[in-house]
Amino acid sequence: MRANNRAKHIARCLELAILLEVSAHKPGNVSVINNFEKTLYGHFLASAVAAASSFETAAQLGILVSQGKIDVADVGVGRLIKRCIADINAWQHGGNTLLGVVILLSPIAVAAGMTSTTGYLNLQHLRKNLKLITESTTPRDAVNMYAAIEIANPSGLGKAPALDINDPDSVGRILEDKISLYKIFKIAEKYDTICSEWVNNYPITFDLAYPSLTKRLQNKDDPNSATVQTFLEVLAKVPDTFIARKTGIEKSREISLRARHVLNLGGIETSVGKKSLSEFDQELRKSGNLLNPGTTADILAAALALCVLNGYRP
Repeated sequence: MRANNRAKHIARCLELAILLEVSAHKPGNVSVINNFEKTLYGHFLASAVAAASSFETAAQLGILVSQGKIDVADVGVGRLIKRCIADINAWQHGGNTLLGVVILLSPIAVAAGMTSTTGYLNLQHLRKNLKLITESTTPRDAVNMYAAIEIANPSGLGKAPALDINDPDSVGRILEDKISLYKIFKIAEKYDTICSEWVNNYPITFDLAYPSLTKRLQNKDDPNSATVQTFLEVLAKVPDTFIARKTGIEKSREISLRARHVLNLGGIETSVGKKSLSEFDQELRKSGNLLNPGTTADILAAALALCVLNGYRP
């Protein structure tokens, strides 16, 4: 596959992954049959389309790294994320839709471009490249990430113990002390799963969500069922940090226990499980967006990206 076609292929894979994830009827999230008051399903569709060009650019840069034409530190992951979020913001009016997803998928797009393929993508090689990309980020990447967050204006940020994004002195300190984006995320990993994925080489994505999704999709489960069931499995094991930042870690743990209960009843695969899942969904929506397991949804988008990159087609 020629380089330009390969970059387009990678971007299409990631765009499809986002569309599959948001369409699935996951409890407490926007889906094809549920909206939030100000953020609608259509906003996510527009966001997925708007993100594709940045993913293509990211893949092209990864290809250049593989060809030895640029160094991995020159990729500018932070700049890619900033551009992607700006594009998304320009194409819809539903607020922050995909910040966490873009943070996870942008390095995956670069890594996919770096990874040689003769058909299916070697995910072991991709993961090694992913580690190289995140660990090679620069202070300028960190500054661009802060700018991307300001554009997205996500809810539930809270206050960071160091280099808080709302502190006007943070950017100057990042540049003066030469603090890379990797180091910034290292500070945040204890209270933000997206940051933890970055600095630990995506363990939830690769080791929990992806195997579960792959097994279900290979068993011919429809994408909605596979995604929802895997979503419950991840949420049951990993308290959602988006919920934790807004309502506290104890509430987040309660939600995980509730997800485990739904799974024990069979989840989407049994009639009693479906009833419990519907009740769970309604409970999460009672408080507006406060109990939205948004980080878990972001992880599912990344895992679906791996499935699609590795040949899955709905």
